[in-house]
Amino acid sequence: MTSRYVGRFAPSPSGLLHAGSLVAALASWLDARANAGRWLVRIEDLDGPRNREGAAETILGQLESCGLVADATPLCQSARTAAYQEALDRLVAARRAYPCGCSRRDLELAAAPGHRRADRRQRRSRRPLVSAARVWFRSGSSERSGERRPSLSARNKVCRPV
Repeated sequence: MTSRYVGRFAPSPSGLLHAGSLVAALASWLDARANAGRWLVRIEDLDGPRNREGAAETILGQLESCGLVADATPLCQSARTAAYQEALDRLVAARRAYPCGCSRRDLELAAAPGHRRADRRQRRSRRPLVSAARVWFRSGSSERSGERRPSLSARNKVCRPV
């Protein structure tokens, strides 16, 4: 019987691997090995301005020099944007996500104790509100130009469609 356990490590290519990330990678690798599973690496390269040329290759080399080698070719998040767009399109088609103009701060405030809507809904549902139910996927250069477009939000108890 093969294990379905998959350990993952997802460094950001913004510079050299630091000690804390190395500890996280090692823990993930050890868990995968202890569970007869696989260990995968995914490069979190979606934050273009923070990415550094050659950092991903350097990080993979640093991991390898410590004996931490992925069981499959490392994936780059930026190479998967079409798959993410397809998933978002399915969520929108199923009415499980919708355009929302709320900022992260708006959601934090709306979900905070003492906020009228949050308190009322939390009493009714007897569950904590989730303010992190956002799907932050923005393409193009609107963020750099300062223009604020709606992002997609998963159905939740805090924000409403625009």
